[in-house]
Amino acid sequence: MLNDARSHGLWEKTAIAAPRTYPLRGELTADVVIVGGGFTGLSAALHLAEAGQRIVVLEGAEIGFGGSGRNVGLINAGMWVMPDDLPGELGDIHGERLLQLLGNGPQIVMSIIEKHGIECELERNGTLHCAVGKSGLAEITERARQWQKRGAPVELLDATETASRIGTKAYAGSLLDRRAGTLQPLAYVRGLAHAALRAGAVLHTGSPALSCVPAGAGWKVSTATGSVSAGWVVVATDAYSEGPWAKVRSEQVHLPYFNLATRPLSSELQNSILAGREGVWDTKEILSSFRMDQAGRLVFGSVGALRNTGTAIHVGWAKRALSRLFPQLEAVEFDYEWYGKIGMTNNALPRFHRFERNIVGFSGYNGRGIAPGTVFGQILARHILGELGEADLPLPVTDAKPQPFRSIKESYYEIGAQLAHFSGERF
Repeated sequence: MLNDARSHGLWEKTAIAAPRTYPLRGELTADVVIVGGGFTGLSAALHLAEAGQRIVVLEGAEIGFGGSGRNVGLINAGMWVMPDDLPGELGDIHGERLLQLLGNGPQIVMSIIEKHGIECELERNGTLHCAVGKSGLAEITERARQWQKRGAPVELLDATETASRIGTKAYAGSLLDRRAGTLQPLAYVRGLAHAALRAGAVLHTGSPALSCVPAGAGWKVSTATGSVSAGWVVVATDAYSEGPWAKVRSEQVHLPYFNLATRPLSSELQNSILAGREGVWDTKEILSSFRMDQAGRLVFGSVGALRNTGTAIHVGWAKRALSRLFPQLEAVEFDYEWYGKIGMTNNALPRFHRFERNIVGFSGYNGRGIAPGTVFGQILARHILGELGEADLPLPVTDAKPQPFRSIKESYYEIGAQLAHFSGERF
């Protein structure tokens, strides 16, 4: 996007076409103005428009420009935090409420895809959280126990079953989550945009919000070439926030994450690597993830930014790492490479903010954007429609507080990933 081949890589080449949209020009009125054209903003737009609300979406760049169009494409249930730890972080009511909501998140995503006929390479075969060594096995064993006591359809697999499913003996075991799956993320977010337009929403791209000021009983959100006056404002810009809601960016530390995609593998190789098409990630601190796309390309990713010295270091490491995981790949080459930014909060949990009266938003997905973003967009719609009060939301109201030493932490993550990958898989 925006003439940058490393912004969306494979996803831009294989996604369905985005709807034709234009920058905002002139003055509009609406019931709700939504700032941000990603999973959260477009899910909110779709559900509000279906309820008969007049909706205008303002996207600063293009549909899915941020994390929604760059991520791995794993439709995960829950968050990174262990299930039993959520009540301690959020309180018993919000903790269990969030667990139930996000545990069902993948099914909500899949039902929306089915209802609206979104072509996004959906796979319903689950995900595998793979254990690296004894500590990794202990981690996923405990995670399985905590989900199973809540009735979740998760299963702990031993090393032999894991190797059979993935095609490598590198892991001590894995946690199979049958609720989860994979999709083509840019195609999905573009599909949400098409569905929102059909429901009556208005979408403007190339229209970053520059200001938000009171206007009568509501608010006026202005861009360089126009404005929208509405009773409600939804802030759905998350890790890429700037302008009036730059404070959302300031409470998150950016963790860079890259993906590389091979050319389509032969039928023989596809049968030997992830034949069941599950999505995979491991328990390493600097984790790796991989999955197949519909054409049989292996998409492999990890922490790091593909810029400056990082490009050669991360690509070189990925070749070595894949050769160790799957020797049958031999001299693997990549046809596509891209990266984005994950917004990490200080407790790895999302936030709900009421910035002003009738200005609300969820943010801080910590690398779990697809299901939470979709579900939180739906929750915002229900809140605005009066179906859910603040006391009924899955998260408490909090203020956006800047993280201390944010720039230092971001530099540490980027440089640290390069150092780890420079030496990784060499011996």
